[in-house]
Amino acid sequence: MKVKTIPSSWLNANGHRLDCNPFMGGAVEVRVALSKLENQSSVLGDLTSGRFGGTYHAGRYKRIWVASAQNGKPFLSSRDVLQSDLSKLNFIATKSVSENPKLLVHKDQILITRSGTVGRMSYVNDFMDGMSCTEHVMRLDIDESKIGAGFIYAFLNSSFGMPMVLEGVYGAMIQHIEPEHLTGMLVPRLSKSVEHEIDSLIKKSSKLRADFQKNIDAATELLFSSAGLSDITPEEWHSEGPDIGDQIYLKSPRSIRALNFGGRFKRLIENLKSVPHKTLGEICRGGQLSSGARFKRIDADQEHGVQLIGQKQGFWFKPEGRWISAAHSPQGIFAKDETVMIASQGTLGEREVFCRPIFITGKWLDFVYTQHFLRVCSANPEVSGAYLYAFLRSETAFRCLRSMSIGSKQQDIHVGMLSELPIPIIEQHDKRAVEQLIRDAFKARDLADEYENKAIAMVETGIKAAAKEN
Repeated sequence: MKVKTIPSSWLNANGHRLDCNPFMGGAVEVRVALSKLENQSSVLGDLTSGRFGGTYHAGRYKRIWVASAQNGKPFLSSRDVLQSDLSKLNFIATKSVSENPKLLVHKDQILITRSGTVGRMSYVNDFMDGMSCTEHVMRLDIDESKIGAGFIYAFLNSSFGMPMVLEGVYGAMIQHIEPEHLTGMLVPRLSKSVEHEIDSLIKKSSKLRADFQKNIDAATELLFSSAGLSDITPEEWHSEGPDIGDQIYLKSPRSIRALNFGGRFKRLIENLKSVPHKTLGEICRGGQLSSGARFKRIDADQEHGVQLIGQKQGFWFKPEGRWISAAHSPQGIFAKDETVMIASQGTLGEREVFCRPIFITGKWLDFVYTQHFLRVCSANPEVSGAYLYAFLRSETAFRCLRSMSIGSKQQDIHVGMLSELPIPIIEQHDKRAVEQLIRDAFKARDLADEYENKAIAMVETGIKAAAKEN
């Protein structure tokens, strides 16, 4: 339980609100600090403009789902705006979008989740431009003639902006914020040169995140085309219909589950075996192909702990996780460079992360990972982790892994079947190109994080310095 004593003047200033949220979240202290800069501040509502009023959400609308981009637009849910890889989205019909143009998001908009888990933000980059987005995400259209959208994004993500975003949260079971909760927010102004530098850093970060997406998509496409194969789409997988009527003679008692012997799965495996390949077990022999160790979490502060990443957060571009003591945990919680982590426990929903991979390199080596990730670590110098990730993130690999599911409610991956998964092996120069695309992508992602963190730090430093002068 948290306890905090506040002066009665805070109650008067906040409309006599008696719920804890604005007082415990730090918003009141921030507002008191920023009141010193009131003459050097702008109101957020005055810095926005646009066809729909500058700060808005899509409102309620009829959702018509379609199978492909031919008849629809990629659709961002409130969870999707946090994802680093946006290549596996659902599609909403163009009819829904034409009836409600507010669904579309545009480059340099700021997206803020406004229902459920509130206050998480994303900056719309080139890759996201023109996608559709749920009504559970608020849009901010910043008037660039008055202030840079990148500066506003950095301010809202800072220790000064975030408490004020969350201050207006209401609701018991499901929390919400509305546009009117943000439009009156004060935005401290810094010198034009500092604001421009912060804005530039966020926009560079945004471009790098778009480059990350383009590179990983290009790597997977190059791998399949060089192997003489084509990756399937979700539409193609489902168009074959359910696996019924197949007759299988079991050669091993390791599984009697029908899902593990479906005709669609069998055809995918035969297709992969039709080209030069190695099995995943051969590639990982001497490396690792197993889940992480189970262990007791001992909480620690950031100064003495490491950040633990779970299955959901591992797919975010800015992961969150509890801080634990590494000294009281097994060595297996850390990952070696270019380890592929596969979400190995979950359910079979189409939008679930179960059987999707992440790639551990660069700054993500500082994190530790739960046992719910299956570690894929190559011991074959001819097949790098970068190459494995380019294949395992494909739709073909995803459908194969899902077909290896075992369990009842919570599914797991049959490691014995996984070790037999064929991995196409392509010509050396093409393989190097695939690896370089993946490595360049993750360097871009790390640099994007660095630019964003620097921009937020500059906002906080500038505001603190200005407050001291006043």
